[in-house]
Amino acid sequence: MRSRFIAILVLAFALITPALAGDKEKGKELRLAAAIGDVETITDLLNQGVDVDAANKFGKTALMMAIEADDMEAVALLLARGADINARTVASCTALTFAAENGHIGISALLLERGANLHDRTRAGWDALMIASRYGITDMVEQLVFKGADLKASDKHGRTALMQAAEKGHAETVALLAASGADLAAKDKQGATALIVAADKGHAGVVKILLKRGADPDATDMDGATALIWAVGQGHTSIVDLLLDEGADPNKKDNDGVSALMEAVSGGNSALVKLLLAKGASPALKDAKGRTAADIANKKGNAKALELLSAPVYVHP
Repeated sequence: MRSRFIAILVLAFALITPALAGDKEKGKELRLAAAIGDVETITDLLNQGVDVDAANKFGKTALMMAIEADDMEAVALLLARGADINARTVASCTALTFAAENGHIGISALLLERGANLHDRTRAGWDALMIASRYGITDMVEQLVFKGADLKASDKHGRTALMQAAEKGHAETVALLAASGADLAAKDKQGATALIVAADKGHAGVVKILLKRGADPDATDMDGATALIWAVGQGHTSIVDLLLDEGADPNKKDNDGVSALMEAVSGGNSALVKLLLAKGASPALKDAKGRTAADIANKKGNAKALELLSAPVYVHP
């Protein structure tokens, strides 16, 4: 009896296997047709009963491929034939995140109208708003915000859409997010604000917008470093000047007691040493090891810094 049952199973498997292989090939044909916008073939295959959501080994469906190709007609057809608008790849990407990544605003509008989930995240923790912000697609950011995207959401590093835009220097996108209510004081997992991120990367336009919107110039990260200290460390003179003009404290120290002036001396940046002194930086401050800026300059053999530190300084009002 058992051997007969096994024989039946073997026969059934032999009959099913070709059909499964055929389905797999048809699914592949459907995805390829979607990738090139071949609506006629897509229609024919769907009429044959091919699964509209047949995915490849990465979980990518015909709908996602049509979106990448920016083919509105193919996208509309697949949706009309029941494609799962919120299907996810193995990396948790969705139709909407693909539209955001590729900057296809017309398609993202259609997806949102048909019920795409605004809040789905990729494996990296990015939702469509973070992706559009990272790429500086301001029109799409506006579209997503209008539809209710979460301005407070953050990725696995704790970075919000505002921080994504600030890191990449997209001033227009930053301005829109800030005006839409993005939290300027939010911090990532390293304690950095959007202002600190922008100052570190050297995006003066973004720094200016954030300061004008009320970002705290003296906010600190986990190491106690301010946007000013980061800007000095990276040698971004125009940003240092901007931060100081907007009220950044030139004498604020990080957790190791290092001030912006000490950072400038350590980096051998005489222009910044001069600027900081003129803006009120104190050469008398000491770090956690008891060293002044002059001590650091002396140890590094920085004669120019020593000269500037010992000279009388006119402090700009």
